[in-house]
Amino acid sequence: MRDSRLEVRRLGRVGYADSLALQKELETEVIAERKNDYLLLLEHPHTFTLGRRSKNDGVLATAELLRNLGVEVFEINRGGKVTYHGIGQIVGYPIISLSPEREDVHRYVRDIEEVLIRTMADFGIDAFRIEGLTGVHTTEGKVAAIGVHIKRWVTTHGFALNVNTDLSYYNWIIACEGEPVTSMDRLLGREVYMAEVEDRLEANFRDVFDYSFSAETAKVAEAN
Repeated sequence: MRDSRLEVRRLGRVGYADSLALQKELETEVIAERKNDYLLLLEHPHTFTLGRRSKNDGVLATAELLRNLGVEVFEINRGGKVTYHGIGQIVGYPIISLSPEREDVHRYVRDIEEVLIRTMADFGIDAFRIEGLTGVHTTEGKVAAIGVHIKRWVTTHGFALNVNTDLSYYNWIIACEGEPVTSMDRLLGREVYMAEVEDRLEANFRDVFDYSFSAETAKVAEAN
């Protein structure tokens, strides 16, 4: 069991710039104190993010079309290429210390994938890894993307899980390695209750990363 305590914050819909500021604030705290870890679960307005491996042609839409679509674009310091965040998607930002027992970037990414694979199994979805690719896949396409940043063994950024997501926004980017994408509602043939998915994500995250769960665990809900 880990010594640090995990605080899960379910924040509802949060602008991307605001989420970056919050991650930075919590990252500074975790680096300095190494006592509390955080998992932020939230939803973004329509956003394209460009990771460190992005190319200039990763976003296919013109500036005018982006305005018409209501999409903001951010260049950020996570790994990976271009991805989409938006309504109907659950984004998870772990701000946790991997030091000293989990100082392995590849293990961390595999552990995030394991959280997502277990969560998909909880809903009857067969999800899996593909050798050489990051993220979680199904026979119908990629259901979750992962892009992380680590500073002094404290993590930021994280994963994006398509739940009830409008997949048409992916038509305007070359996502990751260009593989097809899907969503939980498309795979299940029904709308999925977001809070139920957050419940399973939290439980699986605690299990995979070896956090205890107690009545003292703080959950902060700030739905907009």
